[in-house]
Amino acid sequence: MTLKSKISLALTFLFGIILLLGGLGAYYLNQLSDDSKAILQDNYISLEFAGGMQRTLADAARKQTVDTDAVAEFDENLKKQEANVTEVGEQEATNLLRREFNRFRRGATDSTTVRRMQELLFRLDDINRQAIVRKNEVAKQTAKDALVWLAVVGTFCVLIVLSFIVNFPNYIANPLRELTRGIKEVTSRNFEERLHFQSSDEFGELAQSFNRMAQKLDEYEHSNLARILFEKKRIDTLIQIMSDGIIGLDQNRYILFVNQVASRLLGLNEADLIGKYAPDIALDNDLMRTLMQDQPSAENEPSILKIYDIDAKGPGKENYFTKQIQPVDIVRTGDVQSVRAGYVIVLKNITPFKELDLAKTNFIATVSHELKTPISSIKMSLKLLDDTRIGQLNDEQRDLVTHVRDDADRLLNITGELLNMAQVESGHIELNMQSVAPADLVGYAVNALSIPAQERNINVKTNLSPQLPSVKADPDKTSWVLVNFLSNAIRHSPDDGLIEISANSVGTEIEFRVRDHGAGIRAEHQSRVFDRYFKATGSNGKSGSTGLGLAISKEFITSMNGQIGLDTTVTDGAAFWFRLPVA
Repeated sequence: MTLKSKISLALTFLFGIILLLGGLGAYYLNQLSDDSKAILQDNYISLEFAGGMQRTLADAARKQTVDTDAVAEFDENLKKQEANVTEVGEQEATNLLRREFNRFRRGATDSTTVRRMQELLFRLDDINRQAIVRKNEVAKQTAKDALVWLAVVGTFCVLIVLSFIVNFPNYIANPLRELTRGIKEVTSRNFEERLHFQSSDEFGELAQSFNRMAQKLDEYEHSNLARILFEKKRIDTLIQIMSDGIIGLDQNRYILFVNQVASRLLGLNEADLIGKYAPDIALDNDLMRTLMQDQPSAENEPSILKIYDIDAKGPGKENYFTKQIQPVDIVRTGDVQSVRAGYVIVLKNITPFKELDLAKTNFIATVSHELKTPISSIKMSLKLLDDTRIGQLNDEQRDLVTHVRDDADRLLNITGELLNMAQVESGHIELNMQSVAPADLVGYAVNALSIPAQERNINVKTNLSPQLPSVKADPDKTSWVLVNFLSNAIRHSPDDGLIEISANSVGTEIEFRVRDHGAGIRAEHQSRVFDRYFKATGSNGKSGSTGLGLAISKEFITSMNGQIGLDTTVTDGAAFWFRLPVA
């Protein structure tokens, strides 16, 4: 039975109780009304009729005469009495009264006739008075019965209604209370909670549905999907609290997620970014356009961006960020080939490191510039000492001057490299681009290092292709790179060794190569030879000088739209090369 049917049945039951009490009361009230009506109509009226006739006879006896009006009035009352005979013996007395009245009306007015008529009237009066007393007792008994039945039935109904009032709300409230408790338990992730009340109505269906829901939630809680979603929420939280700006794109470059830092840098709310096509946002957002310029690739190196960051904790300032676009490749279940699933753009805040780096660069530039003056003075003093006009030096003094001169030259080279590195790190490389013949560049480097090579009897062999076109480059910086390559080769070549310098055409570029046959570079160091301050050790264990020359060379060549590298296929010695575009 449904809950609606039960409520309807309960209300019908209450309505039936009301009808029962009302019907019982109406029944007994009707009985009392009938008893009262019977007394009034059957007996009281007869007494009125008998009294009227007695008054007529009394008047006639007093007057000793019988007039026509009195006879007519007596006859009228007698007729009414004849029509209202209701009690036992009343009919006989009425008939006898009619017979005596007829004799009286015909002239028998003697006292005997009048006396018999009065006796008959007294008899009618007595019969009706006894009837009134009897019917009054019946009415009293009816009233008593009514009170008893109404008390019994009313008490029974009150008990039933009280039981209904006490139990029926609990019948409704207890399942709701149980359901509320179960919902609170499920909300507290207690998915083993079940509702145990049994019912065939909607509450029973609700309990079954709740139990099925809790079972499904319990299965879901212990399923892999739940753990996966939990881990996803954990990853989303980690992404949001990271100090780096992170933007996730799908394979079609629609934005999947973005953390608070990235949305702040873009100047857009997270809701305005999620689900949007990134190139569409890039049309109106300069930073997004910058982020989308490079094609996402695993080979992309992080680039440095200067972005004005409106920090909630302060007025904001220009910060430095490295941009890195990382492709996301996944292998689907059952497949062996990976597919592109999207990209992640990371904006890492390197402002503190950049500020320290700029401070370091300024310090190095200042110190190097200040060192050049005393070093130049030292070299001038050494040159004066070599002048015979101020006196002759013995062999020991001449050796000391030579060592001091070598150290001064080494210090001057180091300060020059530091100044060049400061220029590179500050991003202010001044280029004087012009057309330069490759032969002039090679000849300048060979001549610049001819003395160190001759001192160690190293043969510097040049190999230039005929009719090489000019290259578009800064001659000073290109010559500096060649000199650096050649000085490194001389440093790492054995005495009486061979160094080869070549220039050849490679497509639309000219390749310059310096090849030595020294100890070479260890395999584990080959990928880091162009890093700043990295000192690569050769196979013989010897290291270079400052670790800046190759890093500066790379910056110079790349700033002139060229390429630079180490030929890793060479095993006996080392071969460095760079390429510059044809003018």
